[in-house]
Amino acid sequence: MAPYALIMLVAGIGIPVLAALNAALGLRVGSPAAAATVLFAVAFLTSAVVMIATGPQALAKMTLAPRHLFLAGVLIAFYVLSITYVAPTFGVGNAVFFVLLGQLISTALIDHFGLFGARISPVDAKRALGIALMTAGIFVTQKV
Repeated sequence: MAPYALIMLVAGIGIPVLAALNAALGLRVGSPAAAATVLFAVAFLTSAVVMIATGPQALAKMTLAPRHLFLAGVLIAFYVLSITYVAPTFGVGNAVFFVLLGQLISTALIDHFGLFGARISPVDAKRALGIALMTAGIFVTQKV
């Protein structure tokens, strides 16, 4: 489990870095949408290289996947466009605070109901307290 935790820790570190870099790019070129488009082009090329290296045959199975699963692409586009637009005026910390708050809420709901095939992990009093403490911790880091 430690390698998974480390991968996700690095991914978590990358989210505010992504926000700051893309917000700066959006300001520099004068268009959050242009910055987001370039980000997705670079991300596409990176993903394509990894896919080719690890098993391109999976791409043929995409036609078998339920269409609602492709909504993830719309959600990541919304995230990147919104953080690129909002972060320069609202602040990266404030923007990511609300992203984290939204993540806490949605992960609790996804796990509680086992949505999208997730392992069911009900929100009991102990878990609710943990989520509340995490929320308070995130709030304190932005307000102190």
